[in-house]
Amino acid sequence: MRRKFNLLCATVVVAVLLSAVSARAVEPLRIYAAGSLTDAFTEIAAAFPVPPGSIAAPVFGPSGSLRQRIEKGEAADLLASADMTQPRALAKAQAGRFVAMFTRNRLCVLGRADLHLTPESVLDRMLDPAVRVATSTPGADPGGDYAWAVFARAEALHPGARAILEAKALKLVGGPDTKPLVPGRGQVEGVFLSHSADLMLGYCSSGEPVVKALPDLVNVRLPEALTVGPAYGLVVLSDHPLAARFALFVLSEQGQAILQRHGFDPIGVAGP
Repeated sequence: MRRKFNLLCATVVVAVLLSAVSARAVEPLRIYAAGSLTDAFTEIAAAFPVPPGSIAAPVFGPSGSLRQRIEKGEAADLLASADMTQPRALAKAQAGRFVAMFTRNRLCVLGRADLHLTPESVLDRMLDPAVRVATSTPGADPGGDYAWAVFARAEALHPGARAILEAKALKLVGGPDTKPLVPGRGQVEGVFLSHSADLMLGYCSSGEPVVKALPDLVNVRLPEALTVGPAYGLVVLSDHPLAARFALFVLSEQGQAILQRHGFDPIGVAGP
């Protein structure tokens, strides 16, 4: 009798474990990604060869804020960040997790066409007391951290520039609770539609769609002496059966080609 009871208990335990594994396997993949990746990752998720319903609607937002939400207990299987810092912090907290850089971006100044922005004039325009400079929010969003790194580099070209730019910068987007300045429009579009700033430091990939929507703006790449090169990293955060596959798909030639179409600099395209 005792042997039968033990066998019954073992059978129940195995059944429960198999049920849990089966339930886990059918849960949709939960992707958290930087806001600047919205268009690219929406297309990548649609192109990922899995049955419908296998991926939950991706969660997009400032990378630093997403990392904090995950640390506070929100369930995510993968984070794709606009920097390496956020994935590294999550990987450090979980043994056996690894971080991979999957693409790069560039920094541009998006601004009114009547400012006559060029790579050579952009620093003078930013320092002009009459020109309002917008950035993302440092700490919450890597876009803001990159802007502050640009300000630090400006110091070598114009002594005192760092303090001037840090003092005048308007942190209008990328905060954990930042709402669009114009309802129904993107955060960056809202900055200019609401006339809240004259120019804005940000990613080149994000500026191009705004210029298409608002043709009275221009998107000018920063000169080499001022710029820093944003590196995007991802980390797999769970043992979801699709998480590692999705990360590999992002790094694949198909995933890299999608990133390139959306203005990113791929690291995994070999060419013809």
